This record gives sequence, structure tokens and C-alpha cells, in this order.
Amino acid sequence: MTLTLVGEAKPNTFAFETSALVKPTGFREYDARWWFGHPGSPKEPELNLIGVQALGMGLGTLIRRMGAGPDIVTGHDFRSYSMAIKLALISGLMAAGARVKDIGLALSPMAYFAQFAFDAQSVAMVTASHNENGWTGVKMGAQRPLTFGPDEMSALKAIVLGADFDLGGGGSYEFVPGFREAYIDDLTAGKSIGRKLKVVAACGNGTAGAFAPQALEKIGCEVVPLDVELDHTFPRYNPNPEDMEMLHAIRDKVLETGADIGLGFDGDGDRCGVVDNEGNEIFADKVGVMLAQDISALYPKSVFVVDVKSTGLFMTDEILKANGAVTDYWKTGHSYIKRRVAELGAIAGFEKSGHFFFNPPIGRGYDDGLVTAVAICQMLDRNPQKTVADLYRALPVTFGTPTMSAHCDDEVKYGVVDRIVADFLTMEGRGAHFAGQPIAGLITVNGVRVASADGTWGLVRASSNKPEVVVVVESPISAARRREMFEAMDAVLRRSPEVGAYNQTF
Repeated sequence: MTLTLVGEAKPNTFAFETSALVKPTGFREYDARWWFGHPGSPKEPELNLIGVQALGMGLGTLIRRMGAGPDIVTGHDFRSYSMAIKLALISGLMAAGARVKDIGLALSPMAYFAQFAFDAQSVAMVTASHNENGWTGVKMGAQRPLTFGPDEMSALKAIVLGADFDLGGGGSYEFVPGFREAYIDDLTAGKSIGRKLKVVAACGNGTAGAFAPQALEKIGCEVVPLDVELDHTFPRYNPNPEDMEMLHAIRDKVLETGADIGLGFDGDGDRCGVVDNEGNEIFADKVGVMLAQDISALYPKSVFVVDVKSTGLFMTDEILKANGAVTDYWKTGHSYIKRRVAELGAIAGFEKSGHFFFNPPIGRGYDDGLVTAVAICQMLDRNPQKTVADLYRALPVTFGTPTMSAHCDDEVKYGVVDRIVADFLTMEGRGAHFAGQPIAGLITVNGVRVASADGTWGLVRASSNKPEVVVVVESPISAARRREMFEAMDAVLRRSPEVGAYNQTF
């Protein structure tokens, strides 16, 4: 099959209807994300349906070359265009000989579970996760429970953009009805709780609304639904439990109803955010510390993996030390943490964004917001005299920021961060001070995390999903030290004119 592949094409033109539009920057570090567009948007699309078909042919070619066999699971999230994109992807997969099992409307972790249920090595989940309407993408893997990393994404990019397809035919398609029930049954098997918990389940009108309330009710929770009706216009806010707008909505509902906890899920259900019974939004890395304390008490000497955006408490918490827990800081990104959890045999991995990964006996190694929600409820069940706020207050106090992002074009963001890393390495080499103190150490596995002698640290890294650079700051000392570190990090960023304004501050 001969395709004309282009990186740019305007809608409502001959080229758009006859060429495969695939902007190269859509191939990201561990999944694919493109601006597909929506009516009235002034931004030009980065992908069209012929381009999605080409992506399917490339993915079908790649999984065969990787020796993963022809079987692949597909599903799609709840957006107005996701089903059309999935069907175009399926046509390309089948042209490359893939045997497709389509589970329909799904959460990403539901598609990951289907790999085990159907004994399929590969998955292609059509989702833009928590990105705003107009975005689309595909989360892919060919070695369950892992998803693609940079090597596989680079190989896929080369195949698609080079039109290097193996199109032997022989593909097939099967739609699997009723898989939602199979997923919820597996998720909740043996997971009932004795403690009576009133739980706000917030879904931002995204896909999780069709799954989260039922799963939580099935383990014994009293569920207070919040924005669970499916509505792909996302009328109230984007379903992103890292976004303060969603967290504030959960807070208000928790306080209004006297709930024990608020749980928020992102657009494809692989992340979970937490608000305690007093209305405090708890950043996911602190939730991870609480879960690590609970898990390491059950399984001493547990190994945990956390991303570089996460709190320093994983290294300093006395309960974790007493339980013999070991923590490894690693690259941000669901694929990176998932792979690192598998490599180290860790019992769990935590990302500040709310991706949590549980190995057996808790989970199957992939990120699932509902598995996380169940684990949190079980943690509360094991602490019947304590509220979520009690457990949160018991943590050592730190002063952290949300994950702040500033616009920076995909084509230049990595170069900007590379320059910043080089600057910090130079400063460290000459013994320079930063944010008012000597540099105590740098972690450079993913951007740069610079630590001061008093434990205050700041991070800057390139977003893997969007045209942005990311900044996170934390201090165990004071809000003033947090501000000092942020201003110092921001001053470094402002040396690069390519960096725009933040989407939020603190």
C-alpha cells in the first residue's frame, strides 16, 4: 500500500483528504499524542484519520518484528472522535496482519487487564488521557504489563514516517461484548472492606464515570457521585486529578456531604487523586508515602519506585526506615516507572501525577486508578480509628508545590532542559550556591533535581506528553524556603525565551 505521508496539511483541502497527516512530534517518549482538533479550533490538526491508519500499519508491523505475535487488544476513551480514531487504527492494524480484539469504550487499565484475560502480548488504547478536548493519542505495549518506552517509540516513528510497512494481510477483528463487567469483577475480587466509608467518586464527566462508582460500591463503599455522567465536552473541568480545579470541586463535595474521602479519576482512569475528610487536597506523592507505610508494614523490606517529582519523605520517613523499605527515584512517566518497578521487582511504584503501579499480590504491575482507590480504602480499613486527615497529619510536614507547567514548543523543550542541566552541572562542579545555599546534590535521570543542604529541592524537566517544561519544588523547612527555591528555579528558566507562562502557580 502506498501512502503519501505529510507533516502538515490544512483541513478542507485535497491534501488533507488524500494524504496521511502525521506530525513527527506526536511520537513522544512513551506514548503518542497529537492535536486532532475540534470544530471552531484555530489550531491546525497534527493528525488525520489516514494518518491514524498509517499508525496502525506501523504498529502492526512493529509488534510482528518484536516477536510479540499478531494478537492485540484495542479500546477507546470517551471523546467525540475516539471511536473513529480507533476504527482507523484497527484498519491499519488488520492490514499488517494483526488479530484485533476490541473491548469498546474502556479505561486504559481495562485494556491492560484484557491483555492478561485474552493472553495477548500487545495493546493499543486510544486515549488522550487527561489532555484537553481536541487531543488524541495511543498508549501501546507489546510485552505485558509494560508499555512502550523511547526505544519502541523511536522504532515506531521510523516505520510510520518511512512508510516501512509489512502488509501481508491475514488480519482479523473481534468485538468483545460485556468486558466492563469482567474487568470490575476481577478488580474487586476478594477486596471487600468492613469499615463503612463514604467516598466521593469524581470523574470529571470522563470515561471513569462508567466504572469507578460501581467498583467502589462493590467493595462496600457508600458512593457520592460527582460528575460521573459521561459528557465529552467536559462541561465543568478537565478530568485531571492533578488540576486544582478538579481537586477543589472534590473538596467542596466532601465537605458538603461529610464524606470520609474524595477520590478523583482522570480521563482514562489510570490515575487517582485524593482529598481527605477535612477537604485537604493531598498530592499523590504524599498519598504514596501513606500507602508505602501501610504496605511495608504488611511486607517488610519492600522496594518502592518513585518519580523525580516526588517528595523527599520516601528517603527520610521514620516508619519506612523502621520497616526496612527501600526507595528508588526514577524518571517521570508511566512507562518508565512501570518498567523500573518490573526491573527491580518492586512491590509498588508511585508518580506525583497520580499513576500508581502495584505488583502482585496487590496488582499486575500496570497503573490503574481503581486499583489505587481500592488500595486506599483497604488502608483505611486497616486503620479503623483514624481518618485520612489523621494519617496525613502524621506525615512530617513539608511545603510542596503542585506540578507547574510552562509552555515550550515540542521542537525546543528538550534542548532548553539540556542547557539547564548543563548549567547546574557546571555550578555544582565549581561549588556554587543556589537558592541561598550550597548545592547538596543533583539527580539528572530526568531533567535536573537540585537539592540544598537543608533538604529543599527543585526540579525542572521536559513534559513527555505536551509542549511544556515542568517545575516542582519542595521544602521540609518552610514556605519561605519553598518560595526561595521556586524563584531561583524560575530565574534559570527565564534565561530561555522559548519558555512561556505557567498554567498554574501556588
